[in-house]
Amino acid sequence: MQKERLSLKEASTWATYYLDRPVTTSNIGYLIQYAKIKKYMEGLKIKIAFNELKKYYDQNIIQKQQQWKKRLGNDLNWNLSFAHLRESDTTKHVHRLHPYKGKFIPQLVEYFLDSHLNTFKKKIFFKEGDIILDPFMGSGTTLIQSSELGLHSIGIDVSNFNCLISKVKIGKYDLVELDKTARDICFKTSEFSQKVFDDSFDEELKERLNKFNKKHFPNPEFKNKVRKGIINNEKKYGEEKLRQFFKENKEFFEENGTKNKLGLLNEKEMNSFLHKWFSKRVRQELFYYIKLLEKVEDENLRNVLRIILSRTARSCRATRHSDLATLKEPQIGPYYCRKHKKLCTPINSIVKHLVRYTYDTIKRLKEFSNLKKDVNSEVIHGDSREVNIFKEMKKQNPKFFKLLKKKKIDGIFTSPPYVGQIDYHEQHAYSYELFNIPRKDNKEIGPLFNGQGKQARDEYVEGISKVLRNIGKFVKDDGDYFIVANDKYNLYPLIAEKSGLKIVDKFKRPVLNRTEKDRQPYCEIVFLMRGRGV
Repeated sequence: MQKERLSLKEASTWATYYLDRPVTTSNIGYLIQYAKIKKYMEGLKIKIAFNELKKYYDQNIIQKQQQWKKRLGNDLNWNLSFAHLRESDTTKHVHRLHPYKGKFIPQLVEYFLDSHLNTFKKKIFFKEGDIILDPFMGSGTTLIQSSELGLHSIGIDVSNFNCLISKVKIGKYDLVELDKTARDICFKTSEFSQKVFDDSFDEELKERLNKFNKKHFPNPEFKNKVRKGIINNEKKYGEEKLRQFFKENKEFFEENGTKNKLGLLNEKEMNSFLHKWFSKRVRQELFYYIKLLEKVEDENLRNVLRIILSRTARSCRATRHSDLATLKEPQIGPYYCRKHKKLCTPINSIVKHLVRYTYDTIKRLKEFSNLKKDVNSEVIHGDSREVNIFKEMKKQNPKFFKLLKKKKIDGIFTSPPYVGQIDYHEQHAYSYELFNIPRKDNKEIGPLFNGQGKQARDEYVEGISKVLRNIGKFVKDDGDYFIVANDKYNLYPLIAEKSGLKIVDKFKRPVLNRTEKDRQPYCEIVFLMRGRGV
């Protein structure tokens, strides 16, 4: 008989069995923290009620999955949802080197590129030494998984910053020199910050916020009141308490957090984006780091440092926690945070994040260096509608060019942009501005700013078709084209026809694990296409 009260470990074990996927003690802790279930104390030990936990999973997981299955159809390959995987599995090694919207998980790529067979995948499509192309490379997932599997790969992207992310992920480094250089610049930036800025202001602000939040937003009592509707106007309550906090701390906010103005860098050299989206201290620290990395002679090392700084800058923008993925408006001081149900404040120094991401980046690059095979992985910055892959590869890697010219590309694995969903340049606007990288927004296919109307869909069909026709010149006649798409407008049959391809198979997968606010599941189709003559 099931115990009425469970420890976190017992709850984790039971939930893993019940849901048929890994559930960690941290997952259970999350449910307690966000008032999804209650916490009970037995002495010093945290316990939870079995019935409450089961009820939560039944209502929020089991019933929803049944509804999803009914809504999305019975022809889904549920194995391709990869819902059983932990986040650490889907973001392993370099896959989490930098945030990126719209990337597919590595296990989906691996599923079709590797040599396993099952009920759904009845044929091995590629073997070691084959050449894979991704004409919509994004953050380089296809290239990374190809490298792990012993496949040569080429990625093309119109976004310069996407190319930078991918190059850093697949790059070869003197890891000892990288470690030394990255830590040195990180330390010097921290030293600069401590010399110029007064940490006592931020520390005091944090203490005052913690004291105020414990009194007015106690956890989990406040979250429970919001969830149950006892506090029926959360926004109004939060804004009232925010005004109260400012009133009680008026004199404190009039103080200055800079202790040595003579050490400040000339802000006239900084662009407007830095001024708008970063606090004074953060933009000074960012700019100081940039000045240091510009002195690094090795371009590969410089690129790694840029990715570390970009990841840091993204986390330290002066905005609300809920708006980090999509910027809305600058937020400098404390605010009521609907995500955390308390008063929060934007980060006012990059140092902690910079240290963390420096160590994390070095660790992840080392991990991947031990996994990847000795194969060619090349990135082309260009428009896949017109790029000459042979010509570019002859310039970049003559040895690989000879192999490529001799055997041609064996297959495609790609996920084109979904029509009207993401502006790929805009999501990394902070990095384009930080490093003065030229943008080519007008070259994007199916961007969010074009919408999803008939004209946008027609342009999308023409754009994707042009890409497939162009890259077809470099693919062998019986090459396999795997294209992952959320084809809610049924555009890909027409795209295949206009590209001289035929759809020979479809693998329908549910997308259940979403990180965006809209967590509604949807279907992706992995189209397998080949030339019409094959």
